[in-house]
Order: sequence, then structure tokens, then C-alpha cells
Amino acid sequence: MHRARRRFGQNFLHDRQIIQQMVMAIAPRAGEAFLEVGPGPGALTRPLLDHVGSLAAIEVDRDLAARLRQWDAAGSGRLRVIEADALSEPVEPLIEAAGQPLRIVGNLPYNLSTPLLFHLTAPTHGIGDLHLLLQREVVDRMAAGPGSRIYGRLSVMIQARCAIEPLFEVLPGAFSPPPKVTSRFVRLTPHAFPPLGETDNECLARVVAAAFAQRRKTLRNALGGLLDATAIRDADVDPTTRAEQVDLAGYGRLADTLHRQRTTQ
Repeated sequence: MHRARRRFGQNFLHDRQIIQQMVMAIAPRAGEAFLEVGPGPGALTRPLLDHVGSLAAIEVDRDLAARLRQWDAAGSGRLRVIEADALSEPVEPLIEAAGQPLRIVGNLPYNLSTPLLFHLTAPTHGIGDLHLLLQREVVDRMAAGPGSRIYGRLSVMIQARCAIEPLFEVLPGAFSPPPKVTSRFVRLTPHAFPPLGETDNECLARVVAAAFAQRRKTLRNALGGLLDATAIRDADVDPTTRAEQVDLAGYGRLADTLHRQRTTQ
């Protein structure tokens, strides 16, 4: 039995009923292209392989990666194991190699969930959906709306990219070792028609990061290094409001204003 390593944030799912519930929610079909992030000992990998025939898996733990490779000792190529840190492994080549929409699944480590979410949802094309097991509070933050105390940078950036569908909760006892928090399985579906249209992603990221870095300040002060009060008003946003009061469309307009400023200078 592989001992979970704290430095990798490992909490291995072992509850067979929960695993079956996850597979049913994912609804894998033969011939689809799958990427599993952090397969661990392979509790979800095996049932996925039974349905789809083959998949790619990114695993940072070399011992677990070696164990997973033994499943394909005959060299059939059913399981392609990529021994790497998922944060440093680009998704785009995997999408290109798939030749079809790539479906992503994973039990993400709590200590890296936010950067992994940004990394995995960054491609604008080629991702079919993502089914992820996350800390419940992270899913709540992703789905939060303006005016909520938990509405923030994660909410805006993920909602700009994906529709968010929380599915069901997973209690600590379903893992080994059990975490101190409740988890939630969530489905993210990239927007076919992004709600912010052609808004420049880099400008959006800069505006949102600056606004929520100092969320107690008004936008006039928080965005001072990017947009002045006049530019904020030009985006049809009140410069005296605070970050959590601005909806997704408002951040889109602020990003468009910043982009226009940069391209005309």
C-alpha cells in the first residue's frame, strides 16, 4: 500500500460507491479522449479504462507513475503515463494529440487546486469538459456571484471560461488519509460562446487580480496602476464600488477598456 505523501497533497479516494457515482456523472464513452490529473493508485483510472479503452494520466509521484505503467506492461498504449507536475505540463499538446475534445478528470490536491484550475481551463478550444474533485469551499468560491463575501478572482476567471455545475459532496472518510474538509465533485463545461466575447484574457486577468488584491479598497484605488477613475466610468462601472460588487460583464468592460488603452498608446 502506497503511503500518501504530504508534499504532494495526496488524499487517495477509496470509497467504491463514490467512485461509481463519479463514473456515472462523467458518463465516459468508448473512443473518447481522456486526461486524468493526479490518478494516484488508480482508483478512478481502472473504471475509466473499462469504459473508454485508453487514456493519458499525469502523475507527479514517480513511485505511483511506475506502478501505473505496470498496468500496460504489454505495451498496448491503453494507459499513457506522463510523470510530471501537472502545473508544468502544457495542456495544448495533449489536446492536439487527442484530435477531438479532451475530457479532463481529476482528484486535485487541495494545496494546488486554484493554480491547477487556472492552468487546466486556460485553453480556449479543445476541452470537452472537466470533472474535478475539489475542496467544497473552492467549488463554492467558483460558483459565487457578485455581492457574496466569497466572490473573488477565482469566481470571475472560471465563470468567464466555464459553466459550473456542482454535483455532489464527498465526506472525508472516502479518502485515505481523510482530509479535514468536505470535498465536492464538480463539472466544468467550457462555454461554446464565451460570455465576454473577444475580451483579451491577459487584460481580464490583470484587472481582476488588481481589483481583488485590495478588495477593501474602491476600484478607483485598487485599479490605480491600470485605469483611472475616468476610464473606469467609461467602462460603465462606478469607480467608488469595491471588487466584490462588480459582475462578470463589468470586469469584461474594464478589461476591454484596458486593452484599448494599451493598443492606442
